[in-house]
Amino acid sequence: MSSVILRGLTKRFGDQTVLDGVSLEIEHGQFVCLLGPSGCGKTTALRLVAGFIEPTAGEILLGDKVVSSPARTLPPEQRNVSMVFQSHALWPHMTVAENVAYGLAVRKLDRATITSKVSTILATTQLAALAERYPAELSGGQQQRVSLARALVVEPDTLLLDEPLSSLDANLREEMRFEVRRLHDAYRTTSIYVTHDQGEAMTTADRIAVMNAGRIEQLGTPEEVYDRPRSEFVARFLGGSNILRGTALDATHVSFAGTPIECRGAALAAGAQVAVCIRQHDIGISNHATRPAGTNAVQCRVVRNVFLGGARDYLVEAPDGTQLRITASPGERFAPGASVWLTLPPERCRALVS
Repeated sequence: MSSVILRGLTKRFGDQTVLDGVSLEIEHGQFVCLLGPSGCGKTTALRLVAGFIEPTAGEILLGDKVVSSPARTLPPEQRNVSMVFQSHALWPHMTVAENVAYGLAVRKLDRATITSKVSTILATTQLAALAERYPAELSGGQQQRVSLARALVVEPDTLLLDEPLSSLDANLREEMRFEVRRLHDAYRTTSIYVTHDQGEAMTTADRIAVMNAGRIEQLGTPEEVYDRPRSEFVARFLGGSNILRGTALDATHVSFAGTPIECRGAALAAGAQVAVCIRQHDIGISNHATRPAGTNAVQCRVVRNVFLGGARDYLVEAPDGTQLRITASPGERFAPGASVWLTLPPERCRALVS
C-alpha cells in the first residue's frame, strides 16, 4: 500500500514553473530522499505534501485520501504529518522534555500518556539524560535529536525532513546521518527527506529521487542511481564521474580519443554521438611502456597530482583534449607531464541516454 502518492504535481509562481508534472509513489514505511541542487523543486514538493502551499495542477494522496489538488487543499493540521526543518525551531524557554511533549499537549492527551510517550522517545533518541536541559545548553546534534523526537512522538503517518542537517558542522552531519536512519528503522515512519548532499541521501534512503529543473530525473535505490545513472545530469550530480564523448561504432562500442571504448547501458546506434560516464575511482592508472592488455586502454598525460592523505587526485588529459579526474591510491605517484595509461573497465563504463 502506498502512503504518499504524487500525481502530475505542478507548482508555478507567476511565470516560473518550480515543479513540473512530478509523479511519485512512496510505499508505507519507506524512506525516500529528494536529492538535487538548489532550485530544483525538492523543497517545494515537500511543502506541497505538508500542505503549506497549494498545487497549480496535479494531486497528492496520503493513504487513500486526496489532500491536495487545485480544487481543494487540506490544511497541515489535518494531514497527520510532522516536519523537521533546517533550523531546530525549539522553544528556548522549554526544557527538552517540554519541547518534545508540546505536540502531545496540543492534542490534549492526558498527563500519564504524555509522560509515557515522552519517556519512551527520549530513551530511543538517547536524550533521557538531557530531559531537563534547555536548548541553549545542548550541542547542535543534541538539538536536532530533540527536533526529531518532537516530530516522531506524535506518531505521524508521514515524516517530512527539509535539509535537517545543513546547519551542523561536517563531523556532526556525518554522525547524524546514521542517527536519522537508526530512528527510521526503529519507528518505520514513512519519510520524505530533502537534501542536496549525496552522502546524506546514500546513507539514509531506501530510494532516491534525483531532481533537476522541477522534474524527477531518476528514481531508484542508492545503488541503482549511483551505479546505473540514466542521464548525464545524474552521473555528474552524484559525484565522481567523468564524461567521455565520442561516436558510437556499434551497439556497445564508442570511439573516444581515437580508441574504441566498450561500454554498458543504453543500446547504441552506429554513428550517433554518445556520452559515457565512468567514476573517478574506477579508472586504473599506470606508466607501462606499452599498451596494457585487454580493452579500453587510453594513453594520457598527467596535468595535476594532488596528495589527499588516503588517496591521490589526478587530472589527466587525453589525446583529444578531454580532461579526466582519477582517484588513485597514495602509493601511485606520477608527476605532471608524465605519460600514463588509463584502463577503463567496460562494466564500469556507462552509456547515457542524454
